[in-house]
Amino acid sequence: MLERIRQGAVLISDGAMGTYLHAHGLGSQDCPESWCISHPDVVRGIATAYASAGSDIVETNSFGGNSFRLKFYHLAGKVRELNCAAAALAREGAGDRCYVAASVGPTAVFVKEEGGSVSHQQLYDAFAEQVTALAEGGADAICIETMSSIIEASQAIRAAKENTRLPVLCTFNFDATPKGFFTMTGLTPERAAKGAAESGADVIGANCGHGIEMMIPIARRMRAAVPGVPILIQPNADKPVFEDGKTVFKTTPQYMASMVEELIRAGANIIGGCCGTTPEHLAEIAKTARNFLTMPGHYSRAAR
Repeated sequence: MLERIRQGAVLISDGAMGTYLHAHGLGSQDCPESWCISHPDVVRGIATAYASAGSDIVETNSFGGNSFRLKFYHLAGKVRELNCAAAALAREGAGDRCYVAASVGPTAVFVKEEGGSVSHQQLYDAFAEQVTALAEGGADAICIETMSSIIEASQAIRAAKENTRLPVLCTFNFDATPKGFFTMTGLTPERAAKGAAESGADVIGANCGHGIEMMIPIARRMRAAVPGVPILIQPNADKPVFEDGKTVFKTTPQYMASMVEELIRAGANIIGGCCGTTPEHLAEIAKTARNFLTMPGHYSRAAR
């Protein structure tokens, strides 16, 4: 994966996991990760659908697979089982067509410096337990995503680096405010990018929160802050809208694809999707990116 990026490739990751699961019957109170055991065919099918759409990278159904989050569903003792299954199903669904990036989301708890009650060591231990299982299940990389705290992100990165031999990706979720882009704990894109890179992340970036057009300035600022580190961008299909009793995302595959060239120029090395994006969105993104990269005289740069 990293070598392909160094050679100038722009890789395509997958789209939304939750959107797909809810479309196939996951309830709002259900544990998504539990479907790796109860509905393996559906979870396996997600990887197959995105691989068939042209993704180079598919993620695992393990975003909330740490002990802190699983405790909400009385499943804290199932960390290894659920994460091993998540990685194995993604590998089975994608076959040899894609890299499997193991999704590791935030714990939903905070350390004492940020108003919470857990220690740095407790975060590290939870992440170490999860990433070890994901590596055992067959993941090719660890994707730490939707982070807001550099403390939590750093503990996750360190746990992945010290307990696996896999490349580590780390993305943050930014809110747009009158004063600019910030995470929930006050990180700017520059601070997040530098902090993650200094902690050892091989790829940094942003996901969720915004549609693709809002991700372009974030990518540009992260690229300027860490010029030699590959950047991953996974936008939403815009903000969710509640219509006729269900949540819908309005951005079309064609509109997202129309922004891909500018996103590549802003510095993105890996482009995918987050909430609301579907295999149809990723198919258009993949087609546009690959057409652009094969054009004579296209803008090309490898992360160095």
